[in-house]
Amino acid sequence: MPRFSLISTAALSLLTALLLLGRTALAFSVYDRRSSSDVPPVVARRSSSSCSRTTHLRMTVLTSNGKKIDVPEGTPLKTACEKLGVKPKYSCKRGDCGSCTVSVGGSRIKACVGKVPPMPRLKSLQEKGLEVK
Repeated sequence: MPRFSLISTAALSLLTALLLLGRTALAFSVYDRRSSSDVPPVVARRSSSSCSRTTHLRMTVLTSNGKKIDVPEGTPLKTACEKLGVKPKYSCKRGDCGSCTVSVGGSRIKACVGKVPPMPRLKSLQEKGLEVK
C-alpha cells in the first residue's frame, strides 16, 4: 500500500512540473502603421518547447472627436470606449437594458457586451448616435 501512494505522488509531481514548464508566453510584435496602406496585423507568437505557431491579430483604428486609438479586433467595446473617453451609461451590465448602446460605423452595439468589429465596418465611435464632443 505505501508503494502505490509513493508512485502516485511521484506521478502527480511529474505531471505538475510538466504543466508548469509547458506554459506558453506570448510575444507581441507591432508593425509600424506608416509602412503600409493597409492596417497592419499584430503578430502574437506562441512559443513553447512542443509547438510554435503564429497568429495574426488585425488592428482596428477607432476615432471619436478627433482622438484615434488602435485596438485589436474583438476587444470588448467597453474597454475601447474607456480608452477614447466615451462614457456610455451602464445599468444592467448584461446587455438587457440597452442603455449603453453606441453607434459604431452606422450599426448600434451594446458597449457592455459588444466587441470591436473588423476595420472595414468601422468608421467612428459615436455615443447615442451623435458625435461625441
